Amino acid sequence: MDIPITKTVFGEEELRAVQMPLESGWVVQGPYVRNFEERFGAFVESPFSVATSNCTTALHLAVVTLGLQPGDEVIVPAFTWIATANVIEYAGARPVFCDIDLATFNIDVAQAAALVTSRTVGIMPVHLFGLCADMPAVMELAGRHGLWVIEDAACGLGARCERQHAGTFGDAGCFSFHPRKAITTGEGGMLITRSSEIDRLARSLRDHGADRSDLVRHENSLSFLLPTYNYLGYNYRMTDIQGALGCAQMDRLNWILSERRRLAARYDTLLADVPFLATPAVPDGYEHGYQSYVCLFRPEDPTLVKLDALRQCRDELMSRLEYEGIASRQGTHAPVTCGYYASKYELRHEAYVNAVVAENLTLTLPLYPQMTDEDQDRVVASITRAGVL
Repeated sequence: MDIPITKTVFGEEELRAVQMPLESGWVVQGPYVRNFEERFGAFVESPFSVATSNCTTALHLAVVTLGLQPGDEVIVPAFTWIATANVIEYAGARPVFCDIDLATFNIDVAQAAALVTSRTVGIMPVHLFGLCADMPAVMELAGRHGLWVIEDAACGLGARCERQHAGTFGDAGCFSFHPRKAITTGEGGMLITRSSEIDRLARSLRDHGADRSDLVRHENSLSFLLPTYNYLGYNYRMTDIQGALGCAQMDRLNWILSERRRLAARYDTLLADVPFLATPAVPDGYEHGYQSYVCLFRPEDPTLVKLDALRQCRDELMSRLEYEGIASRQGTHAPVTCGYYASKYELRHEAYVNAVVAENLTLTLPLYPQMTDEDQDRVVASITRAGVL
């Protein structure tokens, strides 16, 4: 594609960063991971940050540290990457899907309130595409029912609600460093928390349940003694090569976020008169991180009855963009339509209308800091030329 959906931002600094662990000889989880954790925590204003192999493993650590058990229920949005629900299944618990607000693509907290039962132990809001969920309402609901809150902030770096960064409202927040995110370590994740106990347990569990890491062991006396293993843990560690890359990416983060917001604002202006696209909503008091620029294709009010025809029109538009060398994507999927969950829990589309509409009618446009105004003009021109096919 001439204009891809996204591009990583790598330069000489990143090339040099990944060389340094190789030169030191310490390539497993070590000092660069520790530095990355500290810098990330400072940016989001969290006292504890635990680097992991990816965001899914961070989410899994979060549910384990909070004691999720078989038979428990956790409320999750019906429109999100499937890992949100999967980590609940890993624990033998049940994800209870809640429909979304079609304007923000985030969980509809009013509907979530009706899903709380005696088996509900937690709620996992997702800050989808870089926009915070309605965290004041989520926290009020959780407090009223004694639920824990894990924020799936995979897309949430740079997102804020009432000046508070995504991931810092609940008991834990989890971020992704996949190449489509604002900064990347190739694969990688981060669990943040204000709880020293969650931090301690997550650090142990990511390292097979060890009571001290290899780095701590080798920095102190009696380094020849192996750790004690008090928990059944996992190998969810980030390598120092990834940690060094993450540190170099942190140097670029403010610029990356600034450029994403500038380009998103420019899209807002250029697309304001395109009647069949609803551009991303940003409620008052929110700051969007724009991990993706996701529109809703809606030449008319979408319903399940009209959905197949509308999706065909959207797909034709995306095919036109592809033909002209411009990448696009649907926003994400609705796990309630995926074979595993739909079959296991006998889920009906009618119970999650907005999520199903979003799966079928979202349209993600190219967005990355290196994008030129000319590239963006070309995307918008292609869309307006196509019209509603």
